[in-house]
Amino acid sequence: MIIHGARPSPFVRKVIVFAAEKGIDVEVQPAGFGRGGEGYLNGSPFGKIPALEDGDFLLCDSTAIITYMDALKPGEEMIPAEPRARARTIWYEEFGDTIVQAAGAKIFFNRAVARLVKREPDLAAADRAEAEEMPKIYDYLEGVLPEDGWLVGGRFTLADLAAACPIINVAYVSDAPESGQWPKLAAWLAAVKARPSVAAALEAEAPTIAPMLAK
Repeated sequence: MIIHGARPSPFVRKVIVFAAEKGIDVEVQPAGFGRGGEGYLNGSPFGKIPALEDGDFLLCDSTAIITYMDALKPGEEMIPAEPRARARTIWYEEFGDTIVQAAGAKIFFNRAVARLVKREPDLAAADRAEAEEMPKIYDYLEGVLPEDGWLVGGRFTLADLAAACPIINVAYVSDAPESGQWPKLAAWLAAVKARPSVAAALEAEAPTIAPMLAK
């Protein structure tokens, strides 16, 4: 099974970690910005990452891919079966994918990615997102995180993975998530990063991240 995409992408990281948690072996092949292998070009008609290639089965979009993976290998589902837990998990994935990522990308792209892809960074937009958008997100998470530290069902699920992935990217270029201003958030983010599956993904993406952060 091949995952096409750039490892530091929150959406690609989400799929890589999800696969590891499910015990599914994947090969990650670089793709994005219109470049990639045949499986990527055929499987992602709109050039989005990640894309999945599982034999002759091609698929794009992280949510579609993890839904396939969760059904492919039943067991300790990362998407819980209990109705309320399942609904909350899907909400937190949507929250991570569309709300956190929409704000966080303004920070990470403009402070880390833009110059590497020869784009003029909009540092003012990054500063505004950090000052005006992200605190609302951090406040929300600080308020909803249970005492057990996980968003749904007292265990690590897709909810935590999806909500944390964009914040991990913000934390590469901002001290705010781990500053202690939001202690429950900081503890939760540290716990997510400490998961062996997440730690391995972050180690694998470090060589790609390093030039982005170089001054």
